[in-house]
Amino acid sequence: MTDSWVALEPGADPAERVRVLRRAHETFTTMGAVPRPVRSVVAESWRRSARAGVVPDGTAAVELSDGDLGAYRAEHPLARLMPLFRELLGTFAAEEEQLLAVCDAQGRLLWVEGHPAARRRADAMNFVPGARWSEAAVGTNAPGTAVALDRPVQVFAAEHFTRRVHPWTCVAAPVHDPRTGRVLGAVDVTGGDGLAHPHSLGFVQAVARAAEAQLALLAPARQTGDTPMLRVLGRDEAELVLPERRMRLSRRHSEIVLLLSRHPEGLTGDALLCALYADESVTPVTLRAELTRLRRLLGPGLLASRPYRLTAAVDADATVVERRLASGALTAAAEAYAGPLLPGSGAPAIVRMRERLARGLRTALVAHRDPDLLADWAHAPWGEDDIEVWRALAAVRPTASVRARLAALETELAVPVTRTHARIRGATYLQRPPA
Repeated sequence: MTDSWVALEPGADPAERVRVLRRAHETFTTMGAVPRPVRSVVAESWRRSARAGVVPDGTAAVELSDGDLGAYRAEHPLARLMPLFRELLGTFAAEEEQLLAVCDAQGRLLWVEGHPAARRRADAMNFVPGARWSEAAVGTNAPGTAVALDRPVQVFAAEHFTRRVHPWTCVAAPVHDPRTGRVLGAVDVTGGDGLAHPHSLGFVQAVARAAEAQLALLAPARQTGDTPMLRVLGRDEAELVLPERRMRLSRRHSEIVLLLSRHPEGLTGDALLCALYADESVTPVTLRAELTRLRRLLGPGLLASRPYRLTAAVDADATVVERRLASGALTAAAEAYAGPLLPGSGAPAIVRMRERLARGLRTALVAHRDPDLLADWAHAPWGEDDIEVWRALAAVRPTASVRARLAALETELAVPVTRTHARIRGATYLQRPPA
């Protein structure tokens, strides 16, 4: 398989390439094998699509409509970039009977604009505003795969996983928040075979970079009163983002800052000692040394003592998930969950915090029974062996691949005599008893 970023090399015959790809697609969907002519980026996406239970003859579901869509678009950061997208891509798309599309970080289409004839054809496959075109929902496609991989993607004809998209070619590039680096969504051009040219990929990528530069100009200057943010989800070492700088903390400092951020009233040395160390032989001197090093790292004035406390409010991405979950905004909570909280930490208080957050979110996902949210969790690194979520997914999306994965898990994790539970990196797994 080739690793080429472009779908059609210069001079290649598009019609012959389409025939080859259709045969390859049929081979994969019937036998599970990927023939050699398929690019590796596409082959890997096909495999992810199959594992997610995407049906080749399926179509996208519309998740946002009418007032919900309008309100969501108005508040989305990419709304400010639409004039730029229309200026750089809109006229080109309209003249070439193509479409300009913009999706969010979950692959939901927010805007689809362009030539009227192309829009009518796209409507037939639900390539419309509000529809979810994530890779986990409809398989390989440029906007969905671009946000999944966080890289520009070109998808040609039968490289699409869903058959009804085979007549189309699309090119997309992710757009990032210039301050945090977070993926905000993707900008996409969808049309005919002409988009398979290598220049199309570079063009759309350049538009995405111009959009990020525009966002940086539009973003208000950070004020000294901005709330510092602590990022602890999906990483062993936290990142502390302050108004004037950002820093990566050691594991122990990550634990301390997170605990103090949750206790603005402060914690005594004894309380911190119990929260951080399971080993009762650790002395207060060890903790005081860690706090001294942390105070030097943070700079003057941010860490106070008697009791130990942060002198400024510090928010955390884990707290954002908790707030959204408590308000019933499950989709938003799942989107903000980047992984288990400080997964490498064994500090007693951090372990409890990590388990409580993962358990609360998983319980809500299972109860809500949204197949896309369940699939996103099940196919994430922390959920691939989560048998409860796989059972819930099989109940609402009983595809052959989902049932096969569940059967494999149940066989692998079956315990003949007793059952115990081990909590690993924020999720629950069945564990065999020791021999």
